[in-house]
Amino acid sequence: MTSSPQVLEFARKIRARERAVGYWCVLDAPVATERIALLGYDYVALDAQHGLLGYSGVLHGLMAIDAGQRAVGLVRVDDNNPTSIGRALDAGAAGVIVPLVDTAEQAAAAVAAAKYPPLGRRSYGPMRSALRVGPIPAEANASTLVFAMIETPEGLANVKEICATPGLDGVYVGPSDLSLAVGGAFPGDPAIQAEFDEALAAVADAAATAGVAAGIHTAAGTIAAQRFQQGFTFASVASDLTHLELAAKAHLDAASTED
Repeated sequence: MTSSPQVLEFARKIRARERAVGYWCVLDAPVATERIALLGYDYVALDAQHGLLGYSGVLHGLMAIDAGQRAVGLVRVDDNNPTSIGRALDAGAAGVIVPLVDTAEQAAAAVAAAKYPPLGRRSYGPMRSALRVGPIPAEANASTLVFAMIETPEGLANVKEICATPGLDGVYVGPSDLSLAVGGAFPGDPAIQAEFDEALAAVADAAATAGVAAGIHTAAGTIAAQRFQQGFTFASVASDLTHLELAAKAHLDAASTED
């Protein structure tokens, strides 16, 4: 058995710096995740750092994504360590988004945790990933993706070195934390807009120079389209929780409108 066609094609697209659009899930709701994965997104990311789902939620979410055989599943792990990264990959994630990467050394550690020897130090135990990614170690190494998040002052200062890390497939911007990093303010604050835009350009430029993918989280598809124009190559849209709230509020407002 080799990696699935969806996994192989997604890895090719990311490494070729072709555009990819994803969706962000924070809820432990596999049926909803399955329906989202059938819509045509290139990937669905499960948030194991800030999301409201534990390991079983990650596992069931990945199974739901794979059921439609369209999108691939990514996981934002909770920490840059071999256990968190290995468990996400063993559950069947096509790749991991690793938070709070400050240096090239930390990026290299993330790559090592995601790759089997001789490229890394991932322990062999593909409980579910053998069905989708691999199970031959060399094939898993070839198709497994690793993204380092750029969201701290140190990460931004070292972004060129991070992007040049061997084996790293790309970087990923968390706008909220990056806004805090450049000015201690929330995204959209006019007081830091210039600094924030400069930081985004620095990340996109560093990724382009290194030939790796540049990803970013966005609040809406319209913003994702803007980020593509600014040099980013893949973007995640909103989250299931925020969209649920927005849709419910819109229907409440419509029903409450007086004649």
